[in-house]
Amino acid sequence: MGKLTSTLWLILCVFSHSVLANSQYNMRKGVTDISNNVYQLHMTIFIICCVIGVIVFAIMFWALIHHRKSKGAVPAQFHESTKVEILWTAIPFVILIAMAVPATKTLIAMEDASKADLTIKITGSQWKWHYEYMGEDVEFYSILSTPQDEIANLADKNPNYLLEVDKPLVLPINQKVRFLMTSDDVIHSWWVPDFAVKKDANPGFINETWTNINEEGTYRGQCAELCGKDHGFMPVVVVAKSEADFKTWLADAKQAKQKAALADAALLDKTLPKEELMTLGEQVYMANCAACHQPTGMGLPGVFPALKGSPIVLGDIKDHIDVVIHGRPGTAMQAFAKQLSIKQLAAVITYKRNAWGNDTGDVIQPSQIQTALDAKVEAN
Repeated sequence: MGKLTSTLWLILCVFSHSVLANSQYNMRKGVTDISNNVYQLHMTIFIICCVIGVIVFAIMFWALIHHRKSKGAVPAQFHESTKVEILWTAIPFVILIAMAVPATKTLIAMEDASKADLTIKITGSQWKWHYEYMGEDVEFYSILSTPQDEIANLADKNPNYLLEVDKPLVLPINQKVRFLMTSDDVIHSWWVPDFAVKKDANPGFINETWTNINEEGTYRGQCAELCGKDHGFMPVVVVAKSEADFKTWLADAKQAKQKAALADAALLDKTLPKEELMTLGEQVYMANCAACHQPTGMGLPGVFPALKGSPIVLGDIKDHIDVVIHGRPGTAMQAFAKQLSIKQLAAVITYKRNAWGNDTGDVIQPSQIQTALDAKVEAN
């Protein structure tokens, strides 16, 4: 019996670490110390449970075979055994304590976001992520970039289908990064399996967690909390760079923001042609608006209003601009003032007012967007 148990233990250890470690059905080791600790805990507890199961079933079947009635076995007659009861209480207690101690240490470490080298605020909204590098004047939205043709089954799906974004979160390796999680609308959950990080983003609250990545690479995750119609279209992509490359990227991001501001300023004196605005507007609409209002502009009855024939779209231009840049509090209509450039805002509003048969002929210029933004600032 002892030899059988030892053999089974050896088989389980070899099988679990050599086969399951690389199996798509098993937990990932990940690329952080925490994720590796979680993986080791998972495998240790898995092996303990398997060994207990093997021993229990081995004893049970051995007893059934060797003490069956046909062999003349007579069942023992006894009322109770204090020693046995103490034994089968003490052994599980010791096993649970042995599992609880390392698990507790790991859980405590997972919640310790102190002494971070970098802090990033992550805000979830339907259905995108907003990343803000605190103290660095760098922020951006990260949106699904999977082509609509793939989603509509009109083209072959690429290997990263629904797990690709236009702007990934960029992080340095070998630095402790603190995340502050919140939401603009409903509950979301930021999840990257390779980091062993999964934290809810709740509206009106801030949760915190952290990571420290050991290896460069691209790591993918998803929103892990059902958050509405397009919950499955809200991926997380993180690019981990060396410390030197991250500093270069951060400097480039700051410079790009300055260039974008200068480009916006240069547009204020220009009159852009309708064709250019319509082309850009369609791209912006499909990336930012189609999830709710649909590519056809028909919306979803009772949920998201149609833009085709909409009184707002066909009505006063200033009111339309105000809705797009400032949103509608208490509704799913987000404010796009910080999400899009003034050229993109002008383009998407122009597109809405001239697509799907709306045909107002209106051409919105970046200067009109800037005027509306300035008016809001003065009003506040």
